[in-house]
Amino acid sequence: MSHIRAATRTGPARLRAAATTAVLLTAALSACSSDGAPPAGSDAKADGGGANGRPATVTVTPHGTRAKAGEPVQVAAHGGTLASVTVTDARGGTLTGSLSADRLTWTSDRNAAPGTAYTVKAATRTKDGTNGNAQETFTTASADKVNKVEWRPGDTTTVGVAQPISLVFEHPVTDRAAVEKQLKVTTSSDTEGSWGWMKDWSGKDRVDWRPKEYWRPGTKVTLDARLNGTDSGTGGWFVRDYRLAFTVGARQVVKVDLDRKQLTVERDGRTVRTFPVSGGTPGPETGSWRGTEVVMAKEGTIRMNSETVGLGDAYDQKVDYAMRLTWSGTYAHAAPWNAAYFGRANRSHGCIGMSDADAAWLYEQVRVGDPFEVKGAETKGEVAVNNGFGDWNVGWDKWRTKSALR
Repeated sequence: MSHIRAATRTGPARLRAAATTAVLLTAALSACSSDGAPPAGSDAKADGGGANGRPATVTVTPHGTRAKAGEPVQVAAHGGTLASVTVTDARGGTLTGSLSADRLTWTSDRNAAPGTAYTVKAATRTKDGTNGNAQETFTTASADKVNKVEWRPGDTTTVGVAQPISLVFEHPVTDRAAVEKQLKVTTSSDTEGSWGWMKDWSGKDRVDWRPKEYWRPGTKVTLDARLNGTDSGTGGWFVRDYRLAFTVGARQVVKVDLDRKQLTVERDGRTVRTFPVSGGTPGPETGSWRGTEVVMAKEGTIRMNSETVGLGDAYDQKVDYAMRLTWSGTYAHAAPWNAAYFGRANRSHGCIGMSDADAAWLYEQVRVGDPFEVKGAETKGEVAVNNGFGDWNVGWDKWRTKSALR
């Protein structure tokens, strides 16, 4: 820190300059102290020894009323060592930290957040046994721009084995490594996984965490996104933390074979039920996507309008038992108007259609996060990684390269 270096210079003029540039926490006098602050510059001797019964002094960085956020809080002792340090904000929150081996400095584990007032309290001790207590306050400058986060899945939910953790940012994230360092995933089954960055279907920056393989059923997962005080770059500051926890349910996989025009539900490796379906009419616009698609939401009865997916006025109708699979408009749903084609031909506009009875049963069975593994020669291509949760359509080695920390 520049103010500490300045305090080591010699000469009266330089010592006076050091006294004005260093933010000194003058320790409260102990019972054996005889006067106020030590002479300017005497605190610069960081050798663990005091003189004449005076307590040690302390410097804090950052300091002032418009201090820079996004950096750790650092406390340094001069003329003694640090016994303890506490840093609290106006809301009662605490910045934890650690002392150096020589107990001359303390550094917070986390960065100072923008627009926050902090109080620093330090207990010191000199070599001759003089104890002291010091206190200082500083306030960080407010954020000019705030970045917010939307996340999936929901907190305290139970999800299928293919559900990734997905964070979508309101503004661009240009310092992806700084953000990713603050994202901690904890699992009860020691699951191997990795973050992967992409552009969401909406065009916003997004990062997903997926396991190497489908989740183990029963796994409990926690995300601690300790983002408060992190600068995302041009997108602005994060001013809060995010935390979510969820549980993985039974291993249920829906397999759709559009060559055979049938759908099979497997649970824990055993076939539960198979019934006929009809996929998208072959073609670049109406064909179905192939690959692994993950149930994003169970939307019930919805209105489907072809104009919203670039298909002109091909259809506009209500659809029952709608299970969303992609952002581009792929659903599994009831399609009684296509009954003549179930099990015989693919004649939809891209969705996976089935009878009312089969759709009602499937709707009750599946949960958000269940994978639909779709294959077929008449499909129009593999679903993109950002089109819903297409994360599983990227091999593990390639997925890991999408991390900002690799």
